[in-house]
Amino acid sequence: MVEEARLVPTDSGLVPQGEGWFVVNARKARWFENEAFGRYCSFEGDVRFAELGVNIGVLGPGQPGCMYHGESNQEDFLVLSGECLLLVEGQERRLGAWDLFHCPAWTEHVVVGAGEGPCVILAVGGREPESEVRYTVAEVARAHGAGVDEETASPKEAYAPYPKDEERPYREGDLPRL
Repeated sequence: MVEEARLVPTDSGLVPQGEGWFVVNARKARWFENEAFGRYCSFEGDVRFAELGVNIGVLGPGQPGCMYHGESNQEDFLVLSGECLLLVEGQERRLGAWDLFHCPAWTEHVVVGAGEGPCVILAVGGREPESEVRYTVAEVARAHGAGVDEETASPKEAYAPYPKDEERPYREGDLPRL
């Protein structure tokens, strides 16, 4: 029998403690914000999910979710509301609500908020013990403020010029009423 993980209240929201199953509403879970890369809800606690990473990201118009990269794990992104610009393998694609971007391992990509308001994206990514990432120089990404100047396999180097994520609770309006 799999035990239920305990949800612990923190100043930033409910955080699961230990392993096990749990149910938490995104509006009550822990959130993070970064002025360069938007805000997101992380459902993980002191134990990282072993097989899949799951989060909800919210991007403002023109705001990238991260730096343009490829990685050794599959990812998938479902736009829940709003619009965004997908930069993938040197191309630009406009995405809207209910568009799914399937991203096999090593597909170079980043999502940038677009349109008039926030874009809400459900992101799911595979996990492997020895995952790798590569941040490549891509003019399409640099044009949107989402590209590195020099190729690197180090997230620390890729994100060095940017502020760190700040942990915080959900704020009314972070997620639209669907």
